[in-house]
Amino acid sequence: MVKHQRLVRDYVPNQLESEGKSFRTRTLETEEYEHLLRNRLKEEVDAYHQTEENRHALTALADILEVVHALSYTHGASIEELEHIRQHRRKVMGGFLTKTLLIDAGE
Repeated sequence: MVKHQRLVRDYVPNQLESEGKSFRTRTLETEEYEHLLRNRLKEEVDAYHQTEENRHALTALADILEVVHALSYTHGASIEELEHIRQHRRKVMGGFLTKTLLIDAGE
């Protein structure tokens, strides 16, 4: 049996079971769950960096978004609340659509 020790999506155990594979899982404590979610975010961002095709990039971005949604809940916020914060920050500071690179700024 291959050891994984990895936070997986909710339906992965069902998929493994339907494939007839043996596996073990456990439910994480909150602190460990949050730690592993942060690690998973890094993994998903790394996966995005390695993509070269649009289709794979979009799948990687969807995976990142799924982890961000889970992290949002750990901070007591719904997806709608997170989106409201994002929209407010975009209204105040803008987005990243103008492709502006800040070269330097005075102190």
